[in-house]
Amino acid sequence: MAFLLGLFLGVVVGVGLVMGFVRSENYRSKQRSELAATVAAFSKMTVEDSRKILPAQFYPSWVVFSHRQKLTWLNLELMKIWPYVNEAASELIRTSVEPVLEQYRSAILASLKFSKLTLGTVAPQFTGVSIIEDDISGITMELELQWDGNPSIILDIRTKLGVALPIQVKNIGFTGVFRLIFKPLVEEFPCFGAISYSLREKKKLDFTLKVIGGEISSIPGISNAIEGTIRDAIEDTLTWPVRKIVPILPGDYSDLELKPVGILEVKLVQATGLTNKDLIGKSDPYAVLYIRPLHDRMKTSKVINNDLSPIWNEHYEFIVEDASTQHLTVKIYDDEGIQASELIGCAQVKLKDLQPGKVRDVWLKLVKDLEVQRDRKDRGQVSFIHHKIFLFSIYLFTYMTKSSILKILYRIGHAIEEIINMEMLFTNSDF
Repeated sequence: MAFLLGLFLGVVVGVGLVMGFVRSENYRSKQRSELAATVAAFSKMTVEDSRKILPAQFYPSWVVFSHRQKLTWLNLELMKIWPYVNEAASELIRTSVEPVLEQYRSAILASLKFSKLTLGTVAPQFTGVSIIEDDISGITMELELQWDGNPSIILDIRTKLGVALPIQVKNIGFTGVFRLIFKPLVEEFPCFGAISYSLREKKKLDFTLKVIGGEISSIPGISNAIEGTIRDAIEDTLTWPVRKIVPILPGDYSDLELKPVGILEVKLVQATGLTNKDLIGKSDPYAVLYIRPLHDRMKTSKVINNDLSPIWNEHYEFIVEDASTQHLTVKIYDDEGIQASELIGCAQVKLKDLQPGKVRDVWLKLVKDLEVQRDRKDRGQVSFIHHKIFLFSIYLFTYMTKSSILKILYRIGHAIEEIINMEMLFTNSDF
């Protein structure tokens, strides 16, 4: 009897274990199928779908949605031909960049030339491409480029005091977006008249300077002078809205050149709740405002001593060249006398958000960095009144070149002559 009972219980327990195992496997299989279906659904999601599910304010600052397509094939081909590009481009860059650096060199430098220039063995990488659909008369393409190269660049520097220095440019890191505009579209091959190119966005530009056989810090001001010359040259000759025009077909492409389109009038009112940068007393704040970071375009306010809520009430005017992409930038510094000023915070507002002809009171929260805004520290606020932004693009006649005006006057004169001839013809006819 005990044997039969034990046999029965053993069979029941064994069947139960088998049924439990089968049920567990079926459940796990179902879970895997549901997970696979979920992953497949996520793989089909677009950027817009993800933004609908989770709004942008819930993403951390390092999450960026790119609208640019990858260019792996182009990078592979560029790596193959890079040694030839290096040989061909090095001399071209030397002859074209030297006059630009000479034009923007600092006052303490007597001359600035290349003694050696090669681009190295590391090819730049195109990390994305996009087409801007905002102009039916041309094609606008943006290429994102990243280059952490190993070029060999040596500058021959001569100061006003007659000191000659060989300076090596090392550890170059660059990330930016280049804009190519194929315009105007024509009915003749290659179907566009000219190519305009510009540095649309400069995300990163880092480099170090080293005196060969010495230390650059031993000569005060040299490092800042060279770095300022390089950055000013890039900003004023290549950075958007500045553009270089390369004609492909014969024609007049003056309409593609950079022209002012308006004037922005602002009143810097005050700042409040600024971070104190001084150990003793309070900061001595002043403001720097600009649309393009060029020395002759930047406006600097007066210094308000020992005050974390300064009031300026100062008026400024800025030239606008592209209201759809440009920004007004405000940077607040603590004046340190003969030492370098310390940044308290900065802010910027898009010009396209300012309505032409309307007065608007604007308060901007100050941040540490305009590009990477990860810190949550309260650095204060700055206030300015946007008085007016005059967009005078309808008054194009004011900004026409002399040749264009002469052409128009010639056409008007020719039309008047035709009318006079027609009147004389009718007067002398028998009708």
